[in-house]
This record gives sequence, C-alpha cells and structure tokens, in this order.
Amino acid sequence: MKSLKKMFPVLLILVMLFAGCTPKEEEGNGAEVRESEDYYGIYSGELTTINYLTTSSTAEFAIAANTIDCLVEYDNLGIVRPAMATEWTISDDGLVWTFTLREGQHWYTHDGTEYAEVTAQDWVDAMKYLLNPDNASATADIAYRVLKNGEKYFLGEIDDFDEVGVKALDKYTLEYTLEKPVPYFLSMLTYCPFMPANGQFLEEVGEKFGTDNEYLLYNGAYLFTVWEPQEMQVLEKNENYWDADKVYIKKIESKYNKEAATLAPEMFLRGEISGCDISTDLLDEWMNDPEKSKMVRPASTSFYSYFYAFNFDPRSVPEEYEPDNWKIAVNNINFRKALFHGLDRTAAVLTLDPYTPERMITNTITLKNFAAAGGKDYTEFDGLADIVARESFDPELAVEYRDKAKEELEGEATFPIKVMMPYNTSGTQWTNESQVVEQQLENLLGEDFIDIIPVGFPPSGFLNATRRAGNYCFQKCNWGPDYADPETYTDPWLPDGTYNWPERAFDPEPYNHYKSLVDQAKEEVLDLERRFELFAEAEAFLIDQAWVIPIHCGGGGYVATKLEPFTSPYAPFGIADLQYKGQVVMKEPIDTEEYMRRYEEWEQARKAALEEQAAKQGQ
Repeated sequence: MKSLKKMFPVLLILVMLFAGCTPKEEEGNGAEVRESEDYYGIYSGELTTINYLTTSSTAEFAIAANTIDCLVEYDNLGIVRPAMATEWTISDDGLVWTFTLREGQHWYTHDGTEYAEVTAQDWVDAMKYLLNPDNASATADIAYRVLKNGEKYFLGEIDDFDEVGVKALDKYTLEYTLEKPVPYFLSMLTYCPFMPANGQFLEEVGEKFGTDNEYLLYNGAYLFTVWEPQEMQVLEKNENYWDADKVYIKKIESKYNKEAATLAPEMFLRGEISGCDISTDLLDEWMNDPEKSKMVRPASTSFYSYFYAFNFDPRSVPEEYEPDNWKIAVNNINFRKALFHGLDRTAAVLTLDPYTPERMITNTITLKNFAAAGGKDYTEFDGLADIVARESFDPELAVEYRDKAKEELEGEATFPIKVMMPYNTSGTQWTNESQVVEQQLENLLGEDFIDIIPVGFPPSGFLNATRRAGNYCFQKCNWGPDYADPETYTDPWLPDGTYNWPERAFDPEPYNHYKSLVDQAKEEVLDLERRFELFAEAEAFLIDQAWVIPIHCGGGGYVATKLEPFTSPYAPFGIADLQYKGQVVMKEPIDTEEYMRRYEEWEQARKAALEEQAAKQGQ
C-alpha cells in the first residue's frame, strides 16, 4: 500500500478530489480565538436512547455528533479533515483503507473522569457490536453493505468476526477492507455506524450502554454531563479534547417543555433561549414588525430533493380518475413536457417560502453543493450545467408542447386528461401548493387539456397509500441521500422501485438508455471526474425525458437565532451538520439581508476551497 500523496492521479481523485481533503493533517494551523455565549434551547421530544450504534433518530444522533469523534470530519466549507485519524492510505485496488490514529486521546465519563485511551481496537469493538443482530442496530446495513464479509457475519453465514473487513493492526493503526471499491467511503466514516466504542466499557455496562449519560463514554468536543428526562439536557465543553481551541460554545443547555414549538418564539424574545423556528403562521407578523424583522433569517436548506413525478404505472388509481387514459397520456413525451415547462415553480414554492423562494428552487435532482470533483460542483458537469442555467418554466414552450401532444394523442386519449394529484393534509402548506399548481397549470394549458384533481390523504400511512402503491398520476415526491455520491440520487429509478416506474413505459428504450448510463457510472470507481460525467449525463437524460419536474430542496423555513450561520460543519451526509463545534453564539441575531450576504460569501469560499484542493492534486 502507498501513501495517497504518492499514488497515481486517478487514485488521488478517488479520495482527495471527491472528499476535497488532504489525507495528512496540516501542521501549525492554529484556530482563530473567538468569544461565544452559551447556548440555551427548549425541546418537546425526549430522547429514548443515546446508543449511537443502534439509533436512527436525528435527535439522538445529535448527542453522538457532539460527544463522539469520528476518524475524519467536515469543516464549514464541506472539506474533509483529519479528526481521530491524522492520515490514511489506500491500496492500489481501492479495497484496503488504513488509518493512523491520533495518539494520546482518551475516553471520558460524563463527569470528565479519564477512563481509557482511544485506540484502533475501539473501532473494531464498535463494529462487532453493530453487526450483532441481537443489538438490533437500525444502521447496521450501512456498514455491512460495504465491509468485506460484513453482511455474511450479520446474517450468520460466518461466525468468525476476524473475517470481517475491520482490524486493529496495532494500537494506533486501523484497517478497513471493502467488498469492492467505494468512492464515497470516506464520507461514510462521519456517520454513527463507523463511530468507535470502548470494548471494555461495552462489556462492563452490557445492555445499559447508551440508556443514560452515565452509561456512555465520550471522546469528542462535549461531555453529556446532565440528562434528566423531561427536565433538562446539558452538554459541556470537553477541555481535554484534541481540538478544544475550535470549540467556542462552552455549555449547551436545553430544557424540556411539551409546548416548545408554541412557546419558543416568545421565550426567544424574552432572552430565555438562543434560537427558535418561526412558523409560517407567525412569519408575516415578524417580518412586518420593525424590531422582530431584524431577528429573522432563512433556515438552512437540506439535501432532500423534491420533484413532481409522472407515474407510468397508475395501477391503484381509482377508475373515477381514468387511469388507463392517464397511462396513454403519460407515455407521450410532449404531454409530459407541456407540464414540465408549464409548472411555475416559483408560484408553488411561494407557499413554502414567501420571501426568498429562489434559494430553494432547484433545476436538478442531485442538489448543488452536494458533491464535487476536480474543483467543480457536480451540477456544473456537462449536461446538467445547461439544465441549471435555464428556467424550466416557459409558458410559450409549454403551449407548443401541449399542441403537439393534442395532435399526437388525438383518437387515442380522451381530453381533458384527468390528473389525480395526492397531497398530505397534515398542514396547510401542501394543501395551498396543490391549489396553486392546479389553478396555474389549468389556466396556462387549458381546462380542455388537463383536469388537475388534488386529492387529500391523511398523514398516517401517506406514502403507503399513495406513491408506494402507485396510487397517483402526478405527485410531489422527495428523496434524501444515503451517502456523499451522485449514485445515491439514482435509487428512486432503480428497476421495480417505488417512485414512478419509467421502466414500465410503453417504449422501454429510453429507460434502458438511462439505466445503461447509470450502470457505466457505477462501474467507474477510480476516475471520479469520469464517474461524475456519466452520472450527470444520466441525470440530464432523465430530466430531458421529463419523467420528473425538479422543484426545490428540503429544509428551509425561517428562524430567529443567535447562532452564527455558516460556521457549523457542512456535509451532505452523516451527522456533521448537527455539531456545535466551530459555531458561535452571537450577542444579537442577524436578519435576512445579512444572512444572504454571508451566504454569497460562503459560496465563494467553498468554491475557492474546492479549486485549491484540485490544484494541490495537480502538483
């Protein structure tokens, strides 16, 4: 095996270009000295466990994100940096990853008592615990899908854990062996399934592990010093942490209140808590108030991708909505493109974000700033770059495609085409959006062409009753990434998925072409730029075929908070964005204008950081 700094450029791409990192820690990079207030919060959902090796809850992940350090971490620009590992190497075939650990780091109890040194065996012991089916880990599959013999051990096909691809070569050297090369493996190491746990402590506390803050050890930025269920949670800075200079918030205190969502805004105004969400029913009041408006800013968006999908297999759509007629129409590309170019996405997104909808609108399925190669964002690769640059809403083009569709479908389909469009009745936003989409599309394309029919479904079992059952014609859907690679955004269109089944179209050739491009991209595991080119070509084809209409990213909304934006770790996958490390509690919150200014600065800084990494690799 060779150091990454000495390997061929194609393998440099594999780790460094994808992750945007250098595999060895930079020396003398001192932290900026910053002052921060403590953080005070309120919550209504109590933790059920803090066992980070078994949970799949975001709230419970947040404890681990701040108290357990991984091998690597993301900085605020999305660049992977050394954490508990100081450097790593990879074999020529991309299967064996070897990490050198930071020496002299320790596990601590909740009160700060030193328990044991952190060693490579801690990652081995944690993985053995995770892959034991008796422990019922909700994230075990993420690990066993990539580790050599991981799935076989989990399923009981082999019983010798030494055959699984994780080993402590010595006290400070950890080795992972994969089933096949995984270009995004480094990003997976920032997620709970790849966190360490002290084996002696696991054995000592047994089934109590993670049931209380006293039954957990900590090697990260904070100690979980107080957990009084339905009373209070307190995280306090770990002064012995290796990177303590970058931990500015010394105490994070959250109090329980079952009415947290309702009470939080007033508590923020009284100075009792450091931040709160501003719900849509309060937003106009805050924005129109001269003082309150100075405190409100957009909340961060997420990497959940939202799109309207055309269903090629409306097998469960009731007869009253004429599913057979819909099936004829949806198989006509000009019909789909009429809706694709006829949907005014800004009008729809205004129901979600009435002040800055443009920050949420996306032209692609894979979102901007999700992944990069060669110093270039994935959405800038050929094919997608053109799609990003143009607005899909084009009334004249929509009418042109409508006329073509009507001519081609004459005698085959009955007009108007009934379009059964389900929505979730859990809140007013989706209801309002459905009404906007109905009125806007019918007004543009004509009620003699389409009849958009919104149908409300209760939140309980919504997806099982609609999308997964094929019980829709046109529906807003979403997908979130499972790892930091464009491949994850192709999952909804795998054969026999549960989204819109383009493989069941009358003409199979377009889907076969798309699948061929995806398969080629998946096979390219060494040249990351080529891999991204192929995935971008496949995604561009999917969008050009108008199988879906990309509309917006997830997250968003508005907050009033003293947390300084763009200082937290930034990552498209894992739990990095739940960390308080690097963040600062300001004396006063900022407004929307200031937030957008800082966002533009952050985007420029991220672009420069990616270009710098690419330049280093070219040396």
